[in-house]
Amino acid sequence: MRGAALIAAGVLLTAGCSEVEAPPVDPTALADAVQLDAVMTHLTELERIAGENDGNRSLGTPGYDASVDYVAGALRDAGFDVQTPEFDTTLFAVENEQLTVDGEPMGVSALGMSPSTGPEGLTARVVRIAPDDTPGCEATDYDGIDATGAVVIVDRGVCTFAVKEQVAAERGAAALLVANNEDGPLTAAGLGAESTPRIPVGGVAGADAERLFAATTVTVTLQTRTEDRKSRNVIAQTRTGSTDDVVVVGAHLDSVPEGPGINDNGTGVAAVLETALQLGSEPGVTNAVRFAFWGAEEVGLVGSTRYVESLSDEERLDIALYLNFDMLGSPNAGYLVFDGDDSDAVGEGPGPEGSAGIERTFAQFFDERGIEVGGTDFDGRSDYGPFVAFGIPAGGVFTGADDVKTPEQAGLWGGTADQPFDPNYHTPEDTLAGIDRDAFAAAAAAVAYGTAVYANSIDGPDGVPAGDQRAEVRAEFTE
Repeated sequence: MRGAALIAAGVLLTAGCSEVEAPPVDPTALADAVQLDAVMTHLTELERIAGENDGNRSLGTPGYDASVDYVAGALRDAGFDVQTPEFDTTLFAVENEQLTVDGEPMGVSALGMSPSTGPEGLTARVVRIAPDDTPGCEATDYDGIDATGAVVIVDRGVCTFAVKEQVAAERGAAALLVANNEDGPLTAAGLGAESTPRIPVGGVAGADAERLFAATTVTVTLQTRTEDRKSRNVIAQTRTGSTDDVVVVGAHLDSVPEGPGINDNGTGVAAVLETALQLGSEPGVTNAVRFAFWGAEEVGLVGSTRYVESLSDEERLDIALYLNFDMLGSPNAGYLVFDGDDSDAVGEGPGPEGSAGIERTFAQFFDERGIEVGGTDFDGRSDYGPFVAFGIPAGGVFTGADDVKTPEQAGLWGGTADQPFDPNYHTPEDTLAGIDRDAFAAAAAAVAYGTAVYANSIDGPDGVPAGDQRAEVRAEFTE
């Protein structure tokens, strides 16, 4: 379906040729126009869709198809040229998860795309990889350790689960268990849809790690299966504005199978959709705005990855920047913006050139409303990932997922310290009842503000590289 995505992109890239007649868009006015009642109406509709479709809106389900129809229909009614390009993906399902440690059961969750142990499971000795600066991320972490045929246990963190699996498999491990480095079990994690794992991989709670380390043998059963599926993105672009400097604004549309996905990511969908409706299909903007609602994010950012990869080099260079909005109404909310300049010195380093300016734009928006923001890392867990991979500057707003709110953050923003930002993350309880409406209202307004700022101009101290600079600076970032 690569061709379908490319054709859809080509249609949209030719759409911004009409003469601009509408008055210029004021960022503050657009932010004020995105009202809480309107975005809550969209959320209510998404919850209704989930309720009528087995409680979710996940990949390959009628609930997801109905979500596509709702978003695409609203955009078409507003005059947008809407495309729903189809792409291939893989559905992952778990049939059985069991872990026995010295005859006693322990909780375990199969990581997405994990190979199956088969129904009989496997029994093997336990090997621990020390929790150093690169826990299970490098071959040297296994120096002096015979992992052949063993169940290897590593700590979460530093590198992706896929890298940990690859290293363990290369050292001959029979299976891999990843111990959470935060409170609670390691659930709803995955190896990525594009990964090719060779051994079963499960996640366990960090509190259980010591018991595992002391065990002689364990029996692990991760019975999984995969199915080829098709899914769709929703893409809509303004009919005005330069198509040489497109501002892409995105949110993932799918939920996990476990729940309706109202915070994750109905909130992002509702805010981006309402921003599009208030902006209109023919606004007075300098740069075209492309609104994107991604499919199959929850199984490895598949929809956004397929889309970005389907574009030619020239079409990617026509994208000035990408704004991502995922989880905007967390019950124990924080006010986080993506750390474009790595000023927090945490995790993956700075984003592509221009990302620092995007961070400042959103920080300024919140500062003017008396809200101090924190940084959040480009850790690859949402749809900015494939854009950043091609050196496209990115940014956005986030109110937190399964990370734990620190006492300092609770002092800054309120809420409960030492509890997750979203205790309902990837559960059936991710419903309207859990939405922090104050945080959601502020974040939704920020979506509109940031969109308007860059639709008007990509220049200035908070701008992004111009078209004639992009190829060089993006090549430097991706080297």
